Amino acid sequence: MSSLLLTGIGSLVTNDPSHGGPLGELRDAALVIEGSVVSWVGSRRDAPAADSSLDLGGRAVIPGFVDSHAHLVFAGDRAEEFAARMTGQPYSAGGIRTTVAATRAAADEQLTANVARLVTEMRRQGTTTVEIKSGYGLTVADEARALAIASDFTDETTYLGAHVVPAEYADDPAGYVSLVTGPMLEQAARNAKWVDVFVERGAFDADQARAILRAGQAKGLQARVHANQLGEGPGVQVACEVGAAAADHCTFVSDADVDALASAGVVAGLLPAVEFSTRSPYPDARRLLDAGVTVALATDCNPGSGYSSSMPFCIALAVREMHMTPAEALWSATAGGATSLRRTDIGHLTPGARADLAVLDAPSHLHLAYRPAVPLITQTFIAGRPLS
Repeated sequence: MSSLLLTGIGSLVTNDPSHGGPLGELRDAALVIEGSVVSWVGSRRDAPAADSSLDLGGRAVIPGFVDSHAHLVFAGDRAEEFAARMTGQPYSAGGIRTTVAATRAAADEQLTANVARLVTEMRRQGTTTVEIKSGYGLTVADEARALAIASDFTDETTYLGAHVVPAEYADDPAGYVSLVTGPMLEQAARNAKWVDVFVERGAFDADQARAILRAGQAKGLQARVHANQLGEGPGVQVACEVGAAAADHCTFVSDADVDALASAGVVAGLLPAVEFSTRSPYPDARRLLDAGVTVALATDCNPGSGYSSSMPFCIALAVREMHMTPAEALWSATAGGATSLRRTDIGHLTPGARADLAVLDAPSHLHLAYRPAVPLITQTFIAGRPLS
């Protein structure tokens, strides 16, 4: 294995608390990559020799972003729906069926090309791990092919057959739940790691969600939940009951929900680009953090409620609109996302971790929120390899 010394790092965020502070930040630092993993971090003065070296000229280095919630397998867009929301039309998730129709009609090659385009966008912005959901097919064949396509781009694939009830089952939601927990699950489980359900008025209720999540768990899938996006509801409580890794959205939560998340150790996945795009209230991250809830930030990149692939944008929104400090937002976009995916090999830069990192054209991670919408990521490394 060849080794690479990254030196001249103005600020190195390790997310290792042993280095002090919330981010384990080291100044005037260096880092050695050996093969696909980090083998050493420390002061530039103490850096060991390596096969090659790269002087970063005082730039900051952070762990690669871990985007733990994204819907990338789709066709078409819903720009007109976005425009209507900007004139006052409320978001109700009804447009999902528009994307379902376009996705069903698309060829495999078209769907694959769209995922590749979006993943490339993400990597250029420092995202090194992304979770990708199905959920725009809602037939056995279309959900299976969505997950097969997603598995070519990530190990974090999520079966979301329970996104909404499709039009052909509008009069038989129980029949659709039987499909989701039976033949559809059987095919989807071949390429899925996770099972998810949209628990919301107009989607799936608590009893349906429990049945779907437990069926997925019985097939070896781990659970995550779309919870409490459009209003208070049972989603958070269901996530805690079934031992889900994450309850995502958490826009409208009660005190009991916050207590349940904290005591169950379920990650609250916050998706501020959705609130930006739908003009909905932002989640109160400060309330969750102060209660001891682990928070992850993710894009929820999708064609309807939030068509952004930018984790830096989400960090800026979290700081400005959700009362997070810059350090909390960065931790949530890296280590928090890793926790949401139950991963210990990513989200931090310590010896033995996968060498996933982003180099900023800035001296500090603070610039991610301080300079919103500026393309600060100059280089992204995935498993030790720089992306061109």
